[in-house]
Order: sequence, then C-alpha cells, then structure tokens
Amino acid sequence: MKKAIALISGGLDSLLAARLIQQQGIHVEGINFYTGFCVEGHTNAIRNRDRSRVKRNNALWVAEQLGIKLHIIDIVDEYKDVVINPKHGYGANLNPCLDCKIFMVHKAYEWIREHGFDFIITGEVVGQRPKSQRKRVMPVIAHESGAEDLLLRPLSAKNLPETKPEREGWVEREALRDFGGRSRKPQMALAREFGFEDYAQPAGGCCFLTDQSYSVKLQDLWDNRGQREYELDDIMLLKVGRHIRPSRAFKLIIAREEGETNFLSGYRHQFQTIKTVSHAGPLALVEGAQLDAAQLELACAITARFSQGRDAESVELRFSDREQSSRSIHVKPLAAEQIEQDWVIA
Repeated sequence: MKKAIALISGGLDSLLAARLIQQQGIHVEGINFYTGFCVEGHTNAIRNRDRSRVKRNNALWVAEQLGIKLHIIDIVDEYKDVVINPKHGYGANLNPCLDCKIFMVHKAYEWIREHGFDFIITGEVVGQRPKSQRKRVMPVIAHESGAEDLLLRPLSAKNLPETKPEREGWVEREALRDFGGRSRKPQMALAREFGFEDYAQPAGGCCFLTDQSYSVKLQDLWDNRGQREYELDDIMLLKVGRHIRPSRAFKLIIAREEGETNFLSGYRHQFQTIKTVSHAGPLALVEGAQLDAAQLELACAITARFSQGRDAESVELRFSDREQSSRSIHVKPLAAEQIEQDWVIA
C-alpha cells in the first residue's frame, strides 16, 4: 500500500484533499508544523468573548474527522529565517506565504524520506491565494522545496501537470478535482458530499502574519529593538492586549479582559508590571528598560485610563519590578484624548 503525508492546517481544503486520497485506498497521515503564529489554540482560549465558539485545535479536529494520525512538529526556531528574510518577499502584510509554503513542503519532503512515505498532499487550489497559489508559482514550490513531482494537489490536480503518483497509477487522476479561483463553493459542496460539518470557516486564514494589526505590532517590535529578531514569547504577547508605546523607551501591553489579565500574569517575573488597586482594572506589562519617575507616572496614568476608575480624581496602582519588589502609586487617569494616536500600536 502506498503512503502519503498530508499537510494539515486545520482548514477545509486540507481536509478535503486528504479525504480524496484516502478514498483511493492510500494510507494517509497528517503533518502540522507549529510556527507560533497560528491563530488557533491560544487567543480564542484566552479571551472571554465568543463564549459559544468551540475552543479547539482545528488541525487535530481534521485528523479526527479523517481518522488519521497527526504529527505535530515544532519549527519555531527554524521558521524565523522564513519570516525575517523571505526570498520571495511578503504578501499584503508580513506574511511570507510563498516562502512559507516552500519551507513546509520541504520539511514534509524530508519527513517522507525519513519515514518511508511515497508522496505529499496539500490542499492548495490554483488561483485561491494571490501570493502562493498562483498557477505560475506552483511549480516554484515543487522545485524549490525539493519535492518536485512527489507533490500532489488533489483539489486542483486536473488543472496542473501530472505528478508521479498519477503517472505511476498510485492514484487515479480522473477521481481528482479541477477546482480553481477564489470561490469556496466547490469545496463547500464537496464537504457536504463527504458529510463534513462544523469545519473551520472556509475563507479564514490560520496565520497571524496575514493580519494587518498583528503585522504592525511585529514591525514596531523590530523597529524599536533595532533588529529583525523575535522569540516565542514575543510573538505570543503580540497576540494579546492593547499595545501602547508612549516613547521608544517603553511599551505597555494592557489586558482587555480577565482572561488576558490571567495570561499576562504568567509573565510578571519577566517584566515590570502595573496593576490597579483602588478600582477594578487591567494588568499591564511594561516592556523596556527601568522606568524613570516621569515615565512611570505616565505609564500608570495610561493604565488607570482603562480601569473602572477612569473618571476618578485619583487611582491607586501597584508597580512591581522584575524582582517583584512593589510600591503603590497614586495618579490621575489620562483622559482618552490625552492618549496620543501615534502611541497606540494596535
């Protein structure tokens, strides 16, 4: 029996692509690469909004629907060069989509060689993504990844040259599809045919780098550090809270609700922190060097603005340094109009 590895993002396309190959008697397993930038499994679980929304990892859900083994591989460190130095450039934001696809298919190609699998499946559809799924760049992905004709795109196979699995008769080309363009209606119809329901929204992306607000915060981090570098904690914190930078010297990350306060409290030993005492309010992390007296007063006044004491004459806050030495500070909260627009990153 031939064996294929399917790149499973958690979206509808990879679900359908894998099912099409399963139907041909191929043994399919899934592979999911963890970059740290995925929308799922973190932000939705932290915030209290959308309580009715199911909290799940969609890649695991897809594997469960298919009844396949899913290999989750941490590529956080290896992936940095893709984000920081993309050979093919960025998309609309800081999304290196073409380099990302090449990298992940290359990792999958290495994996099948190590584990005795025969070919790779992806859910790519010709013309669906402006950067990485144009017809003329699909051969670029196959070639630069090293996978060449061991890369099969079942949803668009009939729009593309034959691959080795098709030529060798491992799969029947006529049973594959000819989907193309931005419309998801063919995929949704196929999902109904297969009996799949409650899948991730077809038009939704799963990478924060495609999000304009997130990209602005990442660019701000690079600009103020003077180098294009990041650690996993950096990219996790960019997903949470209000980010306000009153000066190049420091930035505030202010929780927007209880779930974010709980999450940010896990970083209290790595950052200076500010927490309202006299009124219910958020926790704020202070990213930067030790604050001087004027900077500290400003940081506290901004934090107080987002507390229930925003209209009070004075709010008491507790400032703690990284060693958890703390002291109380009383300030008058800034009015909304006093928080300058260019301070607010996103």
